[in-house]
Amino acid sequence: MGLLKSMEDEYPLIDSIFQEFCGSRGIFTVEDFLIHDLNALISFAEKQPYSERLIQGIDQLLSVVNGLHKPWLNGVELLKDAQQNKHTFAVAFEEDDPILYGAFREGFITELVGQSCSGKTQVCLLAAASVAKGYAGCVVFIDSGNSFSAQRIAHFVNQDSSFAPKQGNIEALDVIMMKILCYSAFDIFSLFDVLHQLEMKLKNQICSVRLLIVDSFSSLIIPLLGGNGPYSHALMISAASLLKKIAHEYHVCVLVTNHMVAGEGGTSKPALGESWKSIPHVRLLLSRDRESNTISVIRHPSMAAGTQVKFRISNS
Repeated sequence: MGLLKSMEDEYPLIDSIFQEFCGSRGIFTVEDFLIHDLNALISFAEKQPYSERLIQGIDQLLSVVNGLHKPWLNGVELLKDAQQNKHTFAVAFEEDDPILYGAFREGFITELVGQSCSGKTQVCLLAAASVAKGYAGCVVFIDSGNSFSAQRIAHFVNQDSSFAPKQGNIEALDVIMMKILCYSAFDIFSLFDVLHQLEMKLKNQICSVRLLIVDSFSSLIIPLLGGNGPYSHALMISAASLLKKIAHEYHVCVLVTNHMVAGEGGTSKPALGESWKSIPHVRLLLSRDRESNTISVIRHPSMAAGTQVKFRISNS
């Protein structure tokens, strides 16, 4: 996605009149358009001399976003990229085997789905601790619901037997904690701001990010899905495309959380609908009983659906 001017030849409604109209609102790129308040933009368009044509231009631009796709890559390029750049992170509770080895991989979007209190945030915090402690580069944690806990991350770090309390570990813990960057985002527009800033830093090699966490992605999208139709859908797809771009081009593991909603027949299903479910490379369902937590595979490129791993979350 780029400048609106570059789209003029292919899309006749995105002409000089439409571009001038958008420019008066500070909109010069597709990204600018998507993070703008659509209702305010339509209201402003209705007051202009060419209101009907401007609104048609808005609809066409939304259709363009919905039809975005990435160019094809051949198998040799994909294999070479996977071998050289897409490393897998080991994430484990209390020295158990890694949780579903291969689920946390650079270039992947991994989605954690589950009911409230199923352990989604705990897995995010554990992943942040594991990557910050064991790998070069930093972790970016985008917090949409005041779920980030530095104390919990420190607990996971200190849980490692190789990190038992001893002289110098206080300083080492500080180094690890400094590699974890937390940002608050309480609506989709704040998320876009953080992601665009992050992409710019990665592009200019200002920072090296190994893991990007959005907890919770669904809570930022759901408020939009009530009555905005194509606009909210376009925002979700645009955010998904940006996450995929960051994951693939900059070799970042992206971890997002999603909640459950009521489905047919009283069953529960992941929120965000059919358009979203094809976005993550890995989808994991978290559940909890009195004794343990369970991760079940919904989708995984190298693991059968239904595969389960049990684990415990220490409260100490």
